[in-house]
Amino acid sequence: MAGVQVVAGDAREVIEWGRRLGKELEAGDVICLFGELGSGKTTFSQGIAAGLGVAGPVTSPTFALIKVYQGRLPFYHADLYRLEDPAQLEDLGLEEFIYGDGVFVVEWAGRLGKYAPVDFLEVRFEYLPDPQNGRQIALLPHGRRYRELVGKLEGEARDADHRD
Repeated sequence: MAGVQVVAGDAREVIEWGRRLGKELEAGDVICLFGELGSGKTTFSQGIAAGLGVAGPVTSPTFALIKVYQGRLPFYHADLYRLEDPAQLEDLGLEEFIYGDGVFVVEWAGRLGKYAPVDFLEVRFEYLPDPQNGRQIALLPHGRRYRELVGKLEGEARDADHRD
């Protein structure tokens, strides 16, 4: 599975990469975020929201599990960190968000279990060995739609490398 990796030195760069992705997203897209606590998942989600034209603050839905925002498309933002029982996912009507008319972004996506879609964009956040240098963001496509999407972002990553 080919993907693209970028380095984000600070929160501003994490937001910018999320914004770039958000500008390219379409109805029905699913973005699954993975990474340690504090690695940039919510910050990246804020960037996606900005790219979708969501006005106002986007905060972690840790306690609500899912928050809904309106931009050029509905933005469904889930955080499953505090999920205590996978049965809670059934109560949320998760399929409605995953297969809905908006963009579904889920933090701690490994907890989706049987609800995980076949096609999605996997985004992994890893701290670099020297935390002062930020983090690495890997965009890994699952399915044709996401291979095309990553191809567009790969060109932007190359352009960004050449500007440095």
